[in-house]
Amino acid sequence: MVRKSIAERIAQLDARKKTLQARLGKHERAADTRRKVLLGALVLYRLENAGDGEFSKRLGDWLRRELPGFLTRDSDKVLFADLLGQADVSATPAPEDRQPKPAGANTGIGETRISALAEKPAQQMGKTAAEVLGHRLDDSHL
Repeated sequence: MVRKSIAERIAQLDARKKTLQARLGKHERAADTRRKVLLGALVLYRLENAGDGEFSKRLGDWLRRELPGFLTRDSDKVLFADLLGQADVSATPAPEDRQPKPAGANTGIGETRISALAEKPAQQMGKTAAEVLGHRLDDSHL
């Protein structure tokens, strides 16, 4: 049996370290994305279903103030046009990104439907938005 030189062993360990660091980075990015999706789903849920109407109003007002300065890309602004109450947005989503709104879906800030804005990211995780939130909503909320 031929022993590897110390330099060869160090090179192998360095390669293994890089592989593990890449795996860790991928895991951290996935966890960060999941946190953002869950937080966004919670905000949307609170806008729609909060028992405290004043809280929903304050949250909606805050979002209308903060989101325009935070969103820089036109494609991002399109995603939040109904939430911000913008009727005319310069960019239009690609046909494959368009999802029909459920029948009876409202477009006001306090009435934005989970299925319209949070369902697609939730489906990418293999769940519904309600499941992501840990809530079971009856059909009257959808």
